Amino acid sequence: MPNTTSHMDDMLARLPSFVDGIRSIKESVIANIVLIGQTPAPTFHESTRTEIFLERLVDAQADQCATDDFNNAIGIIRGQAGTPKASILLVSHLDTPFAPEIDHNYVVRKNTITGPGILDNSVGVGVLASLPFIIRHLDLSFESDIVLAGVIQSIGRGNLKGIRHLLNNWNGPIRGGVIMESEKLGRLNYYAEGIIRGEIHCNISTADQWAYKYKPNAILILNEVINEILAMELPRRPRSRVILGKISGGFKHGLIAYDATLGFEIQSDSDSMVQRIFSQMQDIVGGISHEHSVELKLDVITTLNAVTLKYRHPLVKHAVAVMEHLGILPVSESSESELSIFLSKNIPAIALGITTGKNAHLENASMKIDQMFTGIAQILGVLIAIDRGVCDAV
Repeated sequence: MPNTTSHMDDMLARLPSFVDGIRSIKESVIANIVLIGQTPAPTFHESTRTEIFLERLVDAQADQCATDDFNNAIGIIRGQAGTPKASILLVSHLDTPFAPEIDHNYVVRKNTITGPGILDNSVGVGVLASLPFIIRHLDLSFESDIVLAGVIQSIGRGNLKGIRHLLNNWNGPIRGGVIMESEKLGRLNYYAEGIIRGEIHCNISTADQWAYKYKPNAILILNEVINEILAMELPRRPRSRVILGKISGGFKHGLIAYDATLGFEIQSDSDSMVQRIFSQMQDIVGGISHEHSVELKLDVITTLNAVTLKYRHPLVKHAVAVMEHLGILPVSESSESELSIFLSKNIPAIALGITTGKNAHLENASMKIDQMFTGIAQILGVLIAIDRGVCDAV
């Protein structure tokens, strides 16, 4: 990689001008965010948003726009003519956790946009759809083909099926990847913990009620499950924990609950430890089900392997340099995003946040507009670094 250092210094020096240039076309970027974000896209029902995303890519003059055979939306900015380079992938998930019945009207104010899904992940998708126009406006060019992928079936029960399919079937080498998340500006994800996310369901409505001296209560049954999970001894190394993040059940105050559900997530730096904890939880569920003669079912929603790029990787080090040059404080933590699928296939990748906001997973979520310009400049700085070879010699 000849002259890589001088090229990077030149790129870093240009970053402040990127922020100003992006700010000058903010109306176009905001229009894409709002148009896409106001289109409901719950997981498994993203087709309308996929169509609108592709329309915005066409309007932004991407060189090629299409869907793959899984209905992921793909736009391509062709690299310079000459010796072809491997592709660089920029990825955002199209699906959101909000049902179509929820009012998706967005409110745009001087420095905020408010509405369901704005931070998960409408800003990311809207910026992704704007990149052909942004790159042309800033007069940037790349040796690699830049692939803009809006992937479906990502969150929750989608279990990252969109990106799994895309990478499993991609024709040709990939230099690196950037996962674009709406929030939080400053996030620098380069590793992912091993995860099993699931639910434990208790249902006594079909049980033989004559077999009980006292009618069982599904909520109390799950309480016993919780107590036994909390009694498990978990190691400090490798770091491991079980998060009990969601519980629901019952019908009304005066009736014994016939059904209840507990949502959990096992997290660890070690895949083997995740499996060991999961096996213990299976034993707990099976034992309590037998002892109380009730139906207890453990349902797995998401699984991820523990993977890491390492902080010393040139991609991470250059991302830190880009962020610090823009006045962004890098914060690293485990990511549950498409990042884990890239890294599991030995493709260098990081996940970055574009802006900040509040109420990220609520209907009244809001984002800050002005910080977004710095976040986009950060994405471009990392993209240039990959195009100039920071992933090639590793």
